[in-house]
Order: sequence, then C-alpha cells, then structure tokens
Amino acid sequence: MFPWAHFFSPQELHFEQGNRFMTTIAKDKAVSIHYTLTLDGGQVIDSSEGKDPLVYLHGHNNIIPGLEKELVGKGIGEKLNVTVSPEEGYGVHHPGLIQQVPREAFQGVDDLEVGMMFQAPGEGGQIQLIRITGIEGDTITVDGNHELAGKTLNFAVEITAIRDASADELSQGHAQAMA
Repeated sequence: MFPWAHFFSPQELHFEQGNRFMTTIAKDKAVSIHYTLTLDGGQVIDSSEGKDPLVYLHGHNNIIPGLEKELVGKGIGEKLNVTVSPEEGYGVHHPGLIQQVPREAFQGVDDLEVGMMFQAPGEGGQIQLIRITGIEGDTITVDGNHELAGKTLNFAVEITAIRDASADELSQGHAQAMA
C-alpha cells in the first residue's frame, strides 16, 4: 500500500496504468458528462451531443437516482451504458394521477392544447406539474405522472470532468459550469 493512500477514501482515488491517480465521482463533486438517453425501442429522448456537457452536483439529487448511483467511483474519460428501472428513474406510472377535469378549471387560459403543462396543488399542498393529455369538448384529461414514468431509461454516458464542488455550489445544492 502506498504510504499516502490512507488520506483518501476508495471513492476518491482511481488508478490507471502507471499508477497515476485522479479524482473519481463521489458525493460533493461537480461532475460534467455527455449523455444520450434512449428508451428500450431505441428512441432518443435527450442528448448533449453537439451541446455543452451536463454539469451536476453529485449526491444532491440533481439527476435521477439510478444514473447517479451507477456513476459513483467512475473517472474522467470513462464511458458506460446504464439501464435505469422506472423505480430509480422517474417512478412507476400511477393511473390515479390521470384525471378528467372541466375546462373551467383552466380559467384565464383560452387556447388549451394537448401537451401544455400547468402547476396544480397536490397532496399536502405541494405544487405538482400536470400535463394535458386529452381534450374532448369541455372535458380535459390531465396527467400528473412524469412523461417518462413507468419507462426503462438507457443512458450512454461519457464523463468529461470532475472537480471538488465550491462552498457556494454546496450551499446552493447545484453545480456551476466547469472552468
């Protein structure tokens, strides 16, 4: 064992050829990744391709739990494919979150369209996002499930940068752009 190794936790070290080491993904690290998200049929849902990488603060619920868990201990330059179950993604689909409401519930909005998103009071007074999924006359069908609820998510990820989060980032709960 290297004499200095006791100063670092196993999550903080990543050995490569030649015993070089670098920081790996762990709680309170600012992480930058390129990713492509697909569903089981191969449909691309989102991607950072051609854009800046996604920057997030690890361990602070900035990304879905299933992806965050699989990134722990990975290092810069690593590429991986991660399959995330609905339970560790956007949750299972709850049929009870689909409701039909009268058009009058949308006072002040003249032109309703399928796909429109609104905020509504949820259980316990929490704000819940709802999406219009159907319009039949004066009956509007809304869905409080996330669009990806109940779906298995497939991520192709490349880790592009890792650094210690600043005190400001830790207090705010999210990472800023990578330098």
